Amino acid sequence: MKENTKIKTVTSQPKQHPISMYLKVWLLLFVLSACSYMVDYFQFQGVLRWTLILVFMLLKAGLIIMVFMHLAWERTAVKLLLFLPPIAILIFIALMSSEADYVFIGRIISFFNP
Repeated sequence: MKENTKIKTVTSQPKQHPISMYLKVWLLLFVLSACSYMVDYFQFQGVLRWTLILVFMLLKAGLIIMVFMHLAWERTAVKLLLFLPPIAILIFIALMSSEADYVFIGRIISFFNP
């Protein structure tokens, strides 16, 4: 009796992403860059200017990290490992800045009210 056994081979070829996805990301990066340049073109000033520049910068960096560094296809644990420490640092900076304002106001009151 002859058995037909087929051996399944596992190939370790990386998953190919379509070129159209990379072109769409490239176009979106181009649009975000144009928007960040338009902030200077329209001569926004003060907090609005720096807020817009930082928002566009973070959007572009996040897009590059997620697509070109393949973080979008990683496990959640890896994403948390990368993003939780900077978020915690930003929270600590916000807490310290609010505490600094409180201390500064307290010093001003105590110095000028003998």
